[in-house]
Amino acid sequence: MTENAVLRLRAERLARATRPFLARGNRILRCQRCLLPTQNCLCATLKPGQARSRFCLVMFDTEPMKPSNTGRLIADILPETQAFGWSRTQPDPSLLDAVKNPEIQPMVVFPQSYADADRAVLTTPPRSGKPPLFIMLDGTWTEARKMFRKSPWLDALPVMSLTLTKPSNYQLREAHAEGQHCTAEVAAELLMQAGDTAAGIALSQHFDLFRQRYLAGKPHSPALSTREENNC
Repeated sequence: MTENAVLRLRAERLARATRPFLARGNRILRCQRCLLPTQNCLCATLKPGQARSRFCLVMFDTEPMKPSNTGRLIADILPETQAFGWSRTQPDPSLLDAVKNPEIQPMVVFPQSYADADRAVLTTPPRSGKPPLFIMLDGTWTEARKMFRKSPWLDALPVMSLTLTKPSNYQLREAHAEGQHCTAEVAAELLMQAGDTAAGIALSQHFDLFRQRYLAGKPHSPALSTREENNC
């Protein structure tokens, strides 16, 4: 099993749990790394790479344990991706150190419309200077907005407001509004626009395969229904 920060965060969160975490579809036997049904496991397809761009996932409470989470796909492709649980009042000291690292350009990935008028906003990733550190607020849309509003330790950082023209292909959760994309889709586009083309393509392909196999593992999936018929 290839180790990364999201897997470590998931293990820490499970260790703190006082009762079993029961996600939707919890009766399905799942691979404990990719969280897909064991017959649809994609771990053997993983091909980690490298990029100039860096990512830091700030994950809301149970997000690391959800099979539908796509933030962890970033860490599959870029194993140096950092991941931390979110806390309004007690942020992880390592997270604070990460955003203060003088060797990178930290920025919070979020729509410009939510930023205060006096806050610096970028609309395209920087291709020169220090490597960008894209801070992704990973959770449902409601949770991400809460993290953005209530993380004073991020307020001094510029906002990276990305425009994606391609419709989302997520389909694993209901979108809060038209035009919204999942974490992995946004990260793939950031990589492409930042000049990390190979990593962007790899993440996009990894996401597409993950989505296909996740949907194939749902009870109403035609692929699953065919297997069940063959086993009757």
